[in-house]
Amino acid sequence: MSTGTPGSSTSSTPGTTMTPAPPRALNASRTIATAARVLRQLGHDPRTIAMMILIPCAMLFLLRYVFDGSPRTFDSIGASLLGIFPLITMFLVTSIATLRERTSGTLERLLAMPLGKGDLIAGYALAFGALAIIQSALATGLAVWFLDLDVIGSPWLPLLVALLDALLGTALGLFVSAFASSEFQAVQFMPAVIFPQLLLCGLFTPRDNMHPVLEAISDVLPMSYAVDGMNEVLTHTDMTANFVRDVLIVAGCALLVLGLGAATLRRRTP
Repeated sequence: MSTGTPGSSTSSTPGTTMTPAPPRALNASRTIATAARVLRQLGHDPRTIAMMILIPCAMLFLLRYVFDGSPRTFDSIGASLLGIFPLITMFLVTSIATLRERTSGTLERLLAMPLGKGDLIAGYALAFGALAIIQSALATGLAVWFLDLDVIGSPWLPLLVALLDALLGTALGLFVSAFASSEFQAVQFMPAVIFPQLLLCGLFTPRDNMHPVLEAISDVLPMSYAVDGMNEVLTHTDMTANFVRDVLIVAGCALLVLGLGAATLRRRTP
């Protein structure tokens, strides 16, 4: 006996084409539930939490005493690295954690439930974003109040840039995990995604001193605007128009990459 009415998409009549289910709309309760699950899982992995929260602080502490005899050098690059370190650590942890979900079959089981790709990506972003807030606050507090990083502007401004950089690293990690089939491949994306931005962001030399082709490339890389935003905090007491532009670009890039991550998310690794 047929279980559907004639002409319906669920009819068992031979030759009838099944109508694909429409994409699930983003749901706040499902997103929060996903974030809570990710945080519970991370709670059972203290080494990962230590890597995300403590390593940027440890690197800043080490850098401060590498330049112990030249505090001006630490001031000139310390603020930039305050934004770069969280981006790198969140990229590594997020890409590996998401890939592990897929290779273990957890992602396939989750997406078989009433959970859309947008819910999953937003839940991951929310969970890692919560850790990014802790990470950025600790790193900024350490640099400004204990390592004497000379910041002319409000200390809340470098915290904002560091937080947006951490969220950008999370978004990039979620995105590239769709193209990796193993944790080793996920790590291999770091030289392709992170290192070019690190070299061209203006950390080592002002971007306008680079070859015109490289300067043009740096103009479309989000890390360049993160470094520019940090430099604005170092040299201006107030929030400037350039600073607002820089943080909006970093935030916009993070949202764009999150959207791409939801579009390219696969249920399993082939």
